Amino acid sequence: MAHPARGSSPDKIQEQKRTFFVSSRTSQGKPILQTNRMANLFLEVISRYVEAGRFRIHDFVVMRNHFHLLLSVDGEMTVEKAVQLIKGNFSFRAKKEFGYQWEVWQRGFSEVRVYDKESFLYYRQYIDENPVKAGYVISAEEYPYCSAYFRKRRG
Repeated sequence: MAHPARGSSPDKIQEQKRTFFVSSRTSQGKPILQTNRMANLFLEVISRYVEAGRFRIHDFVVMRNHFHLLLSVDGEMTVEKAVQLIKGNFSFRAKKEFGYQWEVWQRGFSEVRVYDKESFLYYRQYIDENPVKAGYVISAEEYPYCSAYFRKRRG
């Protein structure tokens, strides 16, 4: 028997738009996403789904062994399905295009429902600060796999 989506209640299923802070790690915390080609592939995967209107990505960061997204889904999409699409498509393409032979992702993911502007801004800041805290860059705007980098270039 199918289990209801986690954190869902029957009266919230068809709510128009729901926003989540989502995180997922690579299998065994391996730094799979550290190369330009893997990080760029991840960005391409999420971009294609956004362009197709499957969900909206407000903010993101691709770290060496995990990612964070601030994403919204509508009544036709669940957060579980959105993450499944992203992780599944990335895994498929990494194996097909780059010959990656190992497990890509740790099972599951974590998500926190974002209900208000205050928490939205908190998670945006958390995402922006991730590469800075890791010591990759001095400013998030310098890290090419982070939404702050793209926000700065748009002006």
